[in-house]
Amino acid sequence: MHAIGLFLCPDHLALDLAGPLSAFEKANTLSGRKLYDLHVISERGGPVVGSSGLPIHTRCFEEVELDTVVFIGGEVEPMHAPGAVAAAKDLAGRTNRVASVCSAAFLLAEARLLDGRRATTHWRIAPEFQQRYPAVKVEADRIFIADGRVWTSAGVAAGIDLALALIEADHSVEMAREVARELVVPHRRPGGQSQFSAMSQMEPDSDRIRLALAFARDHLTEPLPIERLADAARLSVRQFGRAFRRETGETPAKAVERLRVEAARVRLQSGAEPIEQIARAVGFTDPERMRRAFVKIHGHPPQSIRRANRANLI
Repeated sequence: MHAIGLFLCPDHLALDLAGPLSAFEKANTLSGRKLYDLHVISERGGPVVGSSGLPIHTRCFEEVELDTVVFIGGEVEPMHAPGAVAAAKDLAGRTNRVASVCSAAFLLAEARLLDGRRATTHWRIAPEFQQRYPAVKVEADRIFIADGRVWTSAGVAAGIDLALALIEADHSVEMAREVARELVVPHRRPGGQSQFSAMSQMEPDSDRIRLALAFARDHLTEPLPIERLADAARLSVRQFGRAFRRETGETPAKAVERLRVEAARVRLQSGAEPIEQIARAVGFTDPERMRRAFVKIHGHPPQSIRRANRANLI
């Protein structure tokens, strides 16, 4: 049996706790045995009030022997308290694996557990995190990162992805998939997947532009000239071109390219298809055009994602 402690600071975020806790609990239920011995812990034990105002009963971290500790995100300031930092150092020294959800990366960094390591956190606070902890190799656009025995994740829903990845590492892909199905979430997103999709980044205001983007996403393998997208939006080409740039900040051609890159990235992370085949499957006319699009959008070629996956770095 694997003992897991979920460490809370005051003003923790309820969903950052509930997601991973539910995933580990479901693993126990589905297996029919206690795979995980779960403990909600804190610096002193007793009730710890979260950001919602609800208290959660905890045990003092010194009372339990753990294999893994997961630090739960929330307000950052309580994570700088000397007692919390000392507890993080102590726990890291006597557990096999350390993880953080969302802003709890600040606590790991404050305890010097992330120096020289790759790490992620919620994209909104990543710039502040990098500025405060320059010794950490921050990768803001990641769902989660495993660097040795230290795992970090983005916020809220990414805590579930982190827990599913830990379950997969401890047991099997099948177990993680079954847990995801029970939680009614997709089988865990790859760690290197973007925290937000190309569709959400563009965020058009009008239904007509959203219709055009949805049409493009569903027809990536086909030619998508502006005339076809305008027709999907039920606008003239001139009206569509103006409205699209106004609402997304991009031309339709660049938006289609971004959608194709995102679709290719998912396939690169989740399988072993040849790059040439992926390029055709998402609508690029040749692998070189896909390579140029990747470099322009992500700063690296598609081959680097495949190499990183093989090296277990993403």
